[in-house]
Amino acid sequence: MIYQAVHEKGGKVVASGMGKAGQIALNIATTLSSTGTPAIFLHPSDAQHGDLGVISDKDILLLITNSGKTREIIELHELSKGLVSHIPVVVITGNPYSPLGSVADVTIHTGGPDEICPLGLTPTTSTTAMTVIGDILVVLLMKKIGFTTEDYARRHHGGYLGIQSRNSMKGATNK
Repeated sequence: MIYQAVHEKGGKVVASGMGKAGQIALNIATTLSSTGTPAIFLHPSDAQHGDLGVISDKDILLLITNSGKTREIIELHELSKGLVSHIPVVVITGNPYSPLGSVADVTIHTGGPDEICPLGLTPTTSTTAMTVIGDILVVLLMKKIGFTTEDYARRHHGGYLGIQSRNSMKGATNK
């Protein structure tokens, strides 16, 4: 579904979450973008103040919420559907039967693990599961689009990863 919306229809992934889930959504969006799948992070509060306009009729929503009941994400979903009624929605959640899980086109269940913090409240285990799922989506899309070291080097001009990818390309051409 993500591949179709982005790579066949020319849209982008619009990822969102609130709190820790929002930080994970940001990480997934930036990692997707750096590996050949256009994506942005849309903060749910900013969406209510004009930024909803970044959503186009070719896009796909990726909503992340452990409870599946996060008010701001439910509102973002409703506002997005009001703007683009047919926008496909993927939800990563610990509660597939939640309000968001039940309205998604695709629900990815984290397994709903208990949090390992002493209070059982601090997002710990759930955030790890969400991050792993995001990384799996990234890798699957990289494989599906045939993302190469050359593609990687074109997107990473600085830092250690940029150097490594360019050196890898040079090594491949010197063989």
